[in-house]
Amino acid sequence: MGEILRGHEGRYTIYVHASREKPEHVSRLFIGRDIHSDKVQWGQISMVDAERRLLANALQDIDNQHFVLLSDSCVPLHNFDYVYDYLMGTNLSFIDSFYDPGPHGNFRYSQNMLPEVRESDFRKGSQWFSVKRQHALMTIADSLYYTKFKLYCKPGMEGGRNCYADEHYMPTLFNMMDPNGIANWSVTHVDWSEGKWHPKAYRAQDVTYGLLKNITSIDMSHHVTSDIKKVVTQNPCLWNGVKKPCYLFARKFYPESMNNLMYLFSNYTLF
Repeated sequence: MGEILRGHEGRYTIYVHASREKPEHVSRLFIGRDIHSDKVQWGQISMVDAERRLLANALQDIDNQHFVLLSDSCVPLHNFDYVYDYLMGTNLSFIDSFYDPGPHGNFRYSQNMLPEVRESDFRKGSQWFSVKRQHALMTIADSLYYTKFKLYCKPGMEGGRNCYADEHYMPTLFNMMDPNGIANWSVTHVDWSEGKWHPKAYRAQDVTYGLLKNITSIDMSHHVTSDIKKVVTQNPCLWNGVKKPCYLFARKFYPESMNNLMYLFSNYTLF
């Protein structure tokens, strides 16, 4: 990531929300960027709390106009100018939001969310969002819908429901608040095709020119419902009305894959 950012100082800021006392990745880019908080647990509302805390800190800088959530296993797929122009050149936020009637979708909905959130409003999507300033402000200003998710979207609810707020809160919030202001896909590619609780993770030997070329060439967003029907929905990734590649970042890449990634980035101009 540092190689991608070099020479573009002043055009970005980084905020780090690390759950470990000593983060796995150390960089001069992260110095003084730590946001300390309570422990963040997978599947809990504390995941959403961390996202909102990051946005609140980043919003304090009035120059920040677009906000991208990334993890330590995310990698960029393009150079800085391409990513910058893609995000800044449209008035959309890239929030994944789709209707899933299955057990990993609307089965997680609780009637206790009424009247503020109806089941027909409930959506699912990727945690990895990218939002314009006005949507970042809406996210941290919201207490009404956030409270419903804090109380009624968590693991181990009644009826055997396991609801994970980071997969539902923002997709539902923006489906209700500004459905025309979001792109309905995430600019971060994640491969769930293995059908496991966690997405495919890439080791050093997996990182090839072919892999990156395949990911960067995808120009259709893809959703599959979690019910028996497994309904597939595909839509073109439209950027200002023009079909474009969907993804700017990808995950999950193990630290061991970094050398291969750096070699590929330095030897190919495609990305």
